[in-house]
This record gives sequence, structure tokens and C-alpha cells, in this order.
Amino acid sequence: MKHYYDYKKLYKIFFLGVFFITPIVFSSAQTIGELNNKINQKNNDISKLEEEIAQYQTEINDLGKQKSSLNVSLKELDLTKKKLNADISITTNKIDKTNFKIQELSLNINDKEDIITNNMNVLSLGIKKINEFEQNDIVAIVLSENNFTTFWNDIDNITILSNEIIKTTKELKQVKNSLEDTRQETTNAKNELLSLKSKLSDQKKIIDQNKAEKNKLLAQTKNSESNYQKLLQDRLKKKETFEKEVEEYESQIKFILNPSLLPEKGVLSWPLDNVYITQLFGVTQDSKRLYASGSHSGVDFRASIGTPVKAVADGVILGVGDTDKTCPYASLGKFIFIKHNNGLSTTYGHLSLIKVLEGDNIKRGDIIGYSGNTGHTTGPHLHLTVYASEAAKIETKPSKACEGRFYTMPIAPTNAYLDPMYYLPPYN
Repeated sequence: MKHYYDYKKLYKIFFLGVFFITPIVFSSAQTIGELNNKINQKNNDISKLEEEIAQYQTEINDLGKQKSSLNVSLKELDLTKKKLNADISITTNKIDKTNFKIQELSLNINDKEDIITNNMNVLSLGIKKINEFEQNDIVAIVLSENNFTTFWNDIDNITILSNEIIKTTKELKQVKNSLEDTRQETTNAKNELLSLKSKLSDQKKIIDQNKAEKNKLLAQTKNSESNYQKLLQDRLKKKETFEKEVEEYESQIKFILNPSLLPEKGVLSWPLDNVYITQLFGVTQDSKRLYASGSHSGVDFRASIGTPVKAVADGVILGVGDTDKTCPYASLGKFIFIKHNNGLSTTYGHLSLIKVLEGDNIKRGDIIGYSGNTGHTTGPHLHLTVYASEAAKIETKPSKACEGRFYTMPIAPTNAYLDPMYYLPPYN
């Protein structure tokens, strides 16, 4: 009968339609394969650079154990420059890798959209033909046949087609869900690309600072070891005088600590991805030797120059500054002061670069700056101080120790300084 042959034609169209999309997937797969190869090559390049950086860091750590001298300082600056350049190369490779990933995702999106479009067209045609068959007068069809074999074959074929339509519809739903996942992955990749480009810009600024620091050191010492040692003694004397001045002022501030306003332990996150603590809070063997008060006001973390520093909790930036502008190499150097939403405030000191502004609202884990070697240090590291928020604030005070200049920095009563380790995650 005529309808039977129409249906056979429809059946062929359906499967030809599904088959038609195959070349689209295959042609894109060639390009995706090439992109995957490029991504893998970038991963290999990054791994090699990470090994190179680890070697530089080992050499820098070894230099840190040696007696301070002009030669050691210059070597440290040169190694730091090499390490920073390798960091920049890693970031550049990550940018290239992310661009390749975005291209790959775009091809996947196009493939999935083509699959959906082609299959929807085929399904639409199949459903249309089934509807036409169902709208026919079944009784008339049966009475017009000399036997029922052809009719029942028609019914069987319609059933097969209906099942195929149901199966293909389910597959299309899976493709659609996969498409949405790919689009989200693409959005994430684009956000990562923006972050990497921002990081690259920051790293280039830190490289420039490194070069300026070396030129400054050579100018101040005139490449003379005796001049360098005199410079160290002058810095140490200024640092001790400045510390004593600030400590005396803070000890005179009257404050009664209210423990009920403080959060429970462990509420803060680490400020660095890789945590290695070099000095704890309070009175330690090193603090008696290094600080005028005999007590360390925070926790020190090993952190090479250019290491991203993250906020330990949500909060608002109450101050940023650079004590080197008043008393070079005497205190915190470049710092960030944050008031958090949990009763605590924090200061991050000795930074190389500050990424936030006063008044900014930040979230836990946001990159707020990069570690460095500004202020008074015995080597690159991050200093973290934790206070009771009700007592800590940014103050600008005239300084007798610093040639009559004004210093601006976080100030808190002595008993408002808290042990960061109580609020940070467990550490072995």
C-alpha cells in the first residue's frame, strides 16, 4: 500500500539523518586532537619550569643560611630574578594552555549544537510522519487491504520508529546537559584567563622592583662590603629604635579584652597555598633576639618574593601602606590591614605588591597581594598579625625615631594581639 512505502522512506530518512551528523563530529575531532597535543606540551613545559623554580628556591634558601654580606645579597637578588622570570614563563604557558582549552571547548560546543540541531530536525520529521499515520482512518486502511500482513508490518515499523525517537530524545537530553556543562567550563576558563593575565602583569611589576632594589643596593654601598655592613648596622639601629617607640605607645593604650567578642578557634584559612611556618607568636628563642619587646607580634611564613597572599576571612580593607616611606627597612614595609566579619582583624606585612585598596570588600581566599622582602626582614617571608577588632586600627603618628616623620600603620594595645595559630587551621 502507498502508506507503507511512504513509511519505509521515512524510516530511511530518520537513520540517514542521524548518520548525517557523524562527519561533523569527526572533522572537529581532528582539530581537538591537535589542541590536546598543544595542551599536553604546555603541561610538560610547566613541569620543567616548576623543577627549575624549585632549584632556584633551594639555592635561595641556602643563601639565607649564610652570613649577611653584599655578595650574598646580590646573589639572592639575581636568583630571585631568575625565579621570578621562570614564574612569568609558567604564567605565560598557562595563558597559552587556557587559550587552547577555550578553543577546544568552543569546538565541543559547536559539535554539540550541530548534533542537537540535526537530530531535532530528524525527530521533528519522524514525529510529523507518525502523527500523519495516526490521523488516517485505521478502519478504512484495514478494509482496503486484501490481507493484513502489510498493515501489521506498518504497525511494527511505526513501533520501531517510536522507540528510536524515544531513545534519541534521551540521548539529546544528555547532549544538552553536556552542552551546558561545557559552556560553564568555558566561562570558568575565561575567568581563569583574566586572572592569569592580571597575575602576569603583577609579576612583571615585581621583576621591575627586583631590578630597582639591586640598583639601589649597589648605589648605597658603592659595591663595597664595608659600606654594606655599615648599612646593615644603620638599618638595625633604626629598626630597634622604631620598634621600641611603637611598643611603648601600644603598651600605654588602655584596653580590656572581652573574650565573648572573639570567635572560636580555627575560623581563619591559610594566607598561602603552601604553608611553612618559620616563627611562631609570642616569646620564642628568636623573638628574644630579634625584637625590642622580646615578643613576636604574629606568625611568619616562608614565602619567596612574588608568592600570592590570600585573605584569611571575609572583611573590609581598612588600610594599606608602606612603612619604608617613613622608616626604610625598620618595620612592616608594604602592608595590608583587614577588619573581618568575625571579631578579628589581620595585618599582612613585608609584601612586594599590594592588590587592594582601602575600602575594598574582600572574600576569604581572594588574592590581596604578593609576598616580598620590604621593611625589616632577615629574608623574604610573610608576616601575619591577628588582633581583636575592637581595639586595632590604623593610626598616623609623629615619629621621633624616624627623623621627625609621620608613620602610618596598624596600632593595637599590647593585650589585643592574639595568637594566629589558635584561629588558623591545625598545623604540624
